[in-house]
Amino acid sequence: MKKTGASLVRHALEQLGIQWTFGIPGVHNTEIYDELNQSESILPTLVTHEMSAAFMADAVSRTGAGVGTLLIVPAAGVTHAASGIGEAGIDGIPMLIISGGIHSESGTRYQLHEMDQHALLAPITKKTWRVTRHSDVIPTLYEAYTTAVTGEPGPVFVEIPYNISNFIGDVDDMPDFKAPDLPPTPPEASIRAAAEALIEARKPGIFVGWGAVDATDSLKALADHLDAPVATTLQGLSAFPHNHPLHTGMGMGDYSVPAATNAFKDIDCLLAIGTRFSEIPTGSYAIHPPETLIHLDINPNVFSANYPASHTLEGDARNTVPALLKAVQKLRPEPAQSGIRGTIATDKQAYYDQWRQHDSGDRVNPELFFSKLRERLADDAIVIADDGNHTFLAAELMPIHGPRRFFSPSDFNAMGYCVPAAIGAKQARPEVDVVGIVGDGALLMTGMELITAARCGLGIVMVVFNDGELSQIAQAQKIPYNRKTCTVLTELDYAALSQALGVEYVSIPNNETLETGLADAFGKAADNRPVLVDLRVDYSRKTRFTQGVVKTNLSRMTTRDKTRVIGRALWRRVTG
Repeated sequence: MKKTGASLVRHALEQLGIQWTFGIPGVHNTEIYDELNQSESILPTLVTHEMSAAFMADAVSRTGAGVGTLLIVPAAGVTHAASGIGEAGIDGIPMLIISGGIHSESGTRYQLHEMDQHALLAPITKKTWRVTRHSDVIPTLYEAYTTAVTGEPGPVFVEIPYNISNFIGDVDDMPDFKAPDLPPTPPEASIRAAAEALIEARKPGIFVGWGAVDATDSLKALADHLDAPVATTLQGLSAFPHNHPLHTGMGMGDYSVPAATNAFKDIDCLLAIGTRFSEIPTGSYAIHPPETLIHLDINPNVFSANYPASHTLEGDARNTVPALLKAVQKLRPEPAQSGIRGTIATDKQAYYDQWRQHDSGDRVNPELFFSKLRERLADDAIVIADDGNHTFLAAELMPIHGPRRFFSPSDFNAMGYCVPAAIGAKQARPEVDVVGIVGDGALLMTGMELITAARCGLGIVMVVFNDGELSQIAQAQKIPYNRKTCTVLTELDYAALSQALGVEYVSIPNNETLETGLADAFGKAADNRPVLVDLRVDYSRKTRFTQGVVKTNLSRMTTRDKTRVIGRALWRRVTG
């Protein structure tokens, strides 16, 4: 058969079930865009910046609606998208990146967009490919997709040169795609040994990350049978429902909310599922797991990387957690009864009450906002945070009730995630409410993407936590420096910005306007109109996470450095 590479790309993406691509067309990929424009199942989406395209694709993957896909120009398109690709790479999110490429047979140098894209992307992707023959287009895309979704998921990159995509070449066939199977469960002896350790423990605890997000039902059954408290990572907030009586919150040390701190302070066995024990979920490595640490993960490289594991289970949580549950139930058919549920509920409520009683003056109390937001949302609503102080407020105060219902940048910590991710999530799940919680600093990075939401008719509610600062860093500066260097923002007219972007605008300046403002915002969004909500948030009370991390990092300093930091802070408070 004689086919253009672009038509082969279209066939492959249709077979893979790709429904959306995100990017900007250029001379190296216009033929592919033209092919996708004729597809009945794929919608190519124009973005304002390729970084946003990567965040949109990331969110599509996190919803579980398919693998998010980029279609971008080479060189500048790749470097622009790199932040979002890196975020997906470090968070274990599958992503398919398709880029054009220079004419590979022209015999000329210094072509437009000529660069080694593969060297650039090697550290933040699982694998990259450069297609050299028409007959390789479909098999390469199938192999890339399979690589993205098997093992620890992650982004993959395929470069299709201009002369392959735009010109006609020979292919023998156009095969269909066969989805990969789940990996096998760990050896039965390993599962039994882990189950025995859980049964023998006086007080076991469970710590879950994003890797457990598709094993929620088995996780709940396992926690119930062990009567064990469950803490999560930041990404794992949607892996275990907040309204389960054994849910304690994010983290398990002094940086976590009291329910988690108290429930985990004397555990003698920890089951960790789908987490790498990285810096954020451990409060800058402030936790001290017990000697009996059972670590279940699909990536064996994470075992004992930061904390020594007594038992390791290499496998996918989707089939390994049910196998572990079955082994536990076989060893001890009767569920345990620890009496911890009442303590967790009391601690949770006390913490919310402390926040509610905090005087926010003429601004909005964060706990009141999140509680009123939760009242408006169904359990299947998707809440997306950006990177900043609001992220940890959401982690501590916003209950998440369903799997794949909370997204946020994590270890890569790319600001600007929220707005485009909300767009990708709403495209993937148009039937549910999608709410973005974005700091005013992060909004400045990708807020222009609201044009895309308006053009696509996506009724997202984008709540800007407006305090005029890069608050997470400003708070970190305030303690040791008593200065705020480059963290105070210029005031922005959000009403004018909304009008310019073609989105609806709602102002919530204080607690008294909160309920009516939220009602107005969701009413407008119901008509498929994106809404920008200017919420004047009160950041005067610090999160437990911020307090705990500052304390932990200070405690690690040498006496000399600690004396210097504390002395400077005291001196500047006196002198101003």
